[in-house]
Amino acid sequence: MANLKEIRTRIGSVASTMQITSAMKMVSAAKLKRAQDAITQMRPYAEKLREILVNISSTLEGSAEGAYSQKEKLKKY
Repeated sequence: MANLKEIRTRIGSVASTMQITSAMKMVSAAKLKRAQDAITQMRPYAEKLREILVNISSTLEGSAEGAYSQKEKLKKY
């Protein structure tokens, strides 16, 4: 059976570990919130970029001879 000193040391160790774990959870929550805010702020830019790409692709659909639709032959050495 463990003596009283070992039990007190173990209780202190567990309390310290709980405190460290709690601090790590708060740090990770703050990082997650920051990442979510950054993604939310990028949504208008992504939507506008999507609209621009849709406009560009709709103008290129009529012409099959566009510069981006031509395939180049690859040289094999």
